[in-house]
Amino acid sequence: MNAAPTRRVRRIATFGLRTRLVLAFLLVAAVSAGTTAALTYREARSAVLVSAQDTAVASFREQVQTLAPSLPVDPETLRELLFVLASKAKPHPWIVFAEYGSLRVSSSTRPTSSVITPELRRTALTTSHGSFQRVVKNGVPYLTIGVPVLTRTSGVGTLPTGLVLFAVMQMSEEQANVDALVTAARDGALPGLAIALVPALIAARSVLRPVRELRRAARSMGSGRLDERIKVSGSDELADLARTFNESAGQLEKSVDELQQAEARARRFASDVSHELRTPLAGMLAVTEVLDEDADGLDPDTARAVRLISAETGKLAVLVEDLMEISRFDARAAELNTDEVDVAETIGKTLLHRRWEDRVNTELPDGIRARLDPRRFDVVVANLVGNALRHGSEPVTVRLRTRTAADGASLLVVEVADSGPGIGPDVLPHIFDRFYKADAARTRSAGSGLGLAITQENVRLHGGTVHAENGPDGGAVFVIEIPLGGPTGYERDNGRNASGTDEATAGVDPSRDDTERAPA
Repeated sequence: MNAAPTRRVRRIATFGLRTRLVLAFLLVAAVSAGTTAALTYREARSAVLVSAQDTAVASFREQVQTLAPSLPVDPETLRELLFVLASKAKPHPWIVFAEYGSLRVSSSTRPTSSVITPELRRTALTTSHGSFQRVVKNGVPYLTIGVPVLTRTSGVGTLPTGLVLFAVMQMSEEQANVDALVTAARDGALPGLAIALVPALIAARSVLRPVRELRRAARSMGSGRLDERIKVSGSDELADLARTFNESAGQLEKSVDELQQAEARARRFASDVSHELRTPLAGMLAVTEVLDEDADGLDPDTARAVRLISAETGKLAVLVEDLMEISRFDARAAELNTDEVDVAETIGKTLLHRRWEDRVNTELPDGIRARLDPRRFDVVVANLVGNALRHGSEPVTVRLRTRTAADGASLLVVEVADSGPGIGPDVLPHIFDRFYKADAARTRSAGSGLGLAITQENVRLHGGTVHAENGPDGGAVFVIEIPLGGPTGYERDNGRNASGTDEATAGVDPSRDDTERAPA
């Protein structure tokens, strides 16, 4: 229903602003030139035709009044009179016709003329001053004049005698002059439009220059140069637009600078706190391990307290390690140490080290090799499988395969599926958000809430993607896609700082919790 308006909008949009301005300027020039030419043509045409017409009408009327034949009419005498009238024609030769009742006489070989119309005959018989009419026949313009012959009376003045004289004059010369005016107007319009193109281009350039500057500055700001400004000149609307842009750019630069400083302070705070906590936590973990070993020899209340302290200390250690890992990603200090590995063997080792081999079904075909960072890929698989075991239902299945992308690149695909209730539609968009809790009431959990966020960052570092969905038979499915040949140069550099420093990724405890999800 709206297809036609949409097509019209697209056709209009294909023309640039410069083209539209020039076309609008030329349209105004064409309308102005056409209007001026039309008015000039009308006035010149009227002047040419009226001049010849008035001269002919006045001359013929004067000659008829001077040489009016007397009644009764004698055809031969009347013919001679018509020759005399024809000889006095001006501005062009006439052919004179006389009509009286059924009598028809002319100064030519034909007694009547087909150019004289019935309207002119009726008007000439009923009007004492006569009348005229312009007629075009076979493309030739004519002026026809009808003047009645009057007779004077003593009482009434003048009365028509019934004799009417007609003059027929060609106006070919006047028509030629009019045609010359049309040709001149047409030939003058095209050079006029060509000349108007020059100021049109100049005007378009003067209008578009600040627009181009605005586009360049906006594009520069979009690429991160928030200090870009536009030179303001003049006091018109475009100058006001430039001033407004500069003011907005200044406010944006100030706001972004404040946000960047706040973000940097937050990252530095998290990193500093994590580093400061690592040392005392290492000592606390050592003490809790000793206490755990001796907990069986303590009284029940003390044993429960010792085990609670040990569990909470472990959670705190995981949170600190995850915060440090996230801070490295935020500071772009993380890097890949890739190697060509057998993917099925690497996934098998991940499950074996965490004693998950009996709880997880695998579909791992042999012979698939990819360039990966083994430690980071281990974290990715462990996070997803551990998340599935904790929040889904067994059995959990890990599938490995390859596929070809639309651009022809070969991709490594790893799927982790569980048999649980799936992921709620309100949770799916936020599943990889940091510290996101599907159930607001479960503010405390066994993990940091950063596991899936770290997983996503590690996959991105490999140049791949990870997404979550619900399987057709229920359960959550996490799908990883990574280029088989490893990340490109840009993707590698995107995860490194200037010094290229990185720290080994900490192993994942099978008891740790990741981003929680609610049943669908």
